[in-house]
Amino acid sequence: MDALGINFGYLGMQILLFVILLLVLKGYLYAPITKALEERKAKIAKGLEDARQASIARDNADAEAKKILDEARAEAAKIRQDAAVQAEEQAEAITAKAAEDAKAIVAAAQEEAEVERNRILADMRGQVAAIAVAAANKLVGATLDESRQRALIDDFFAQVPADAKSLSGDTAVVTSALPLTEEEKAKAKEVLGVSAVEFVVDPGIMGGLVIRVGDQVVDDSVASQMGALRESLS
Repeated sequence: MDALGINFGYLGMQILLFVILLLVLKGYLYAPITKALEERKAKIAKGLEDARQASIARDNADAEAKKILDEARAEAAKIRQDAAVQAEEQAEAITAKAAEDAKAIVAAAQEEAEVERNRILADMRGQVAAIAVAAANKLVGATLDESRQRALIDDFFAQVPADAKSLSGDTAVVTSALPLTEEEKAKAKEVLGVSAVEFVVDPGIMGGLVIRVGDQVVDDSVASQMGALRESLS
């Protein structure tokens, strides 16, 4: 080997030094570098995982925010719809109440007008009786029994027709030209023999009574008698 110029002692020393250097590098440099690289790798992996989790969390947060926003919009729409329905219901209730109040006012006015009309007609009845008595006295040229004359006038407006006594039923409607007194109403109810009577005032019949029991009618009014007279003369 000396002929080849190789010094085994020196070569062995170099190999030994290389091995020692390799061991030193492995023990003091390679291991820390490898460890640092592994830690760096783990840190990068953790960073990537954290980023992925953050992305998932962000997506979930966006989805939750969208869900909350959609629910808020739906709730707002429902509130607006409920408010519109409630407003419409209140408007309808107010309109119905106004119509009901107006109807009540009209009914009260009509009732008041009817009461006033009946009062005026009742006053007229006394005047008609007085005029009739005076006319009769003037006609015969002597003073007649005033009570008798008034009785005739009362019968003219309040006497129940004889035919009405044969009507059968539980209720009756009695129409007179002028309001009847309470005594005349009681007498009419007694004569008709019914349990209930509705009294109606219609000046158009002029005098006498129109009695209706169910679908049965007895018309003893002056208007009816005058109509029959006109037909007989035509």
